[in-house]
Amino acid sequence: MAFKQLLNLEMEMATFTADWLHCDQLSNYVARVVSHDRHDPLRHSNLLSSALNELLEMSFRSDAKDGELICGFYRHQHIERIELSFPCPSQQHRFYSALVEGLKDGNTLASYVDIIADETSPIEQAVLMGLTVNYDAEIELRFSSAEALTFVVDLPLERLLN
Repeated sequence: MAFKQLLNLEMEMATFTADWLHCDQLSNYVARVVSHDRHDPLRHSNLLSSALNELLEMSFRSDAKDGELICGFYRHQHIERIELSFPCPSQQHRFYSALVEGLKDGNTLASYVDIIADETSPIEQAVLMGLTVNYDAEIELRFSSAEALTFVVDLPLERLLN
């Protein structure tokens, strides 16, 4: 599949993590820009904003102050792709790898219900599982460097709207 780049956003992590509201502000702005030409732009923007906000909040919780947050937005037909890169200590790479691998077990809905009912489950697990269940997202993890990782999230939002 050939994805066309729509937008690229780069921000220093220190700036991004200075205010929790950046997650909401960035997700709303970007979703409006990317959704303007969709069949139902308002609804598409709301779905995209919600999904992106969850990912941005996850990167916010990484507690990284050095490095950059890089977020690329791409499109191929009815699929929106978010590529979110952020600094992450190498010891957390295994944690995120296990979470993404767990999305492929086939019992996603049952697992999601268990996770959101269990207050001790990691929030990152609930976020990624929620994107898979609620948005039919496909999620891949790439290691961009020893101290950074990239979540690649394909969202078939136009299909969800029909």
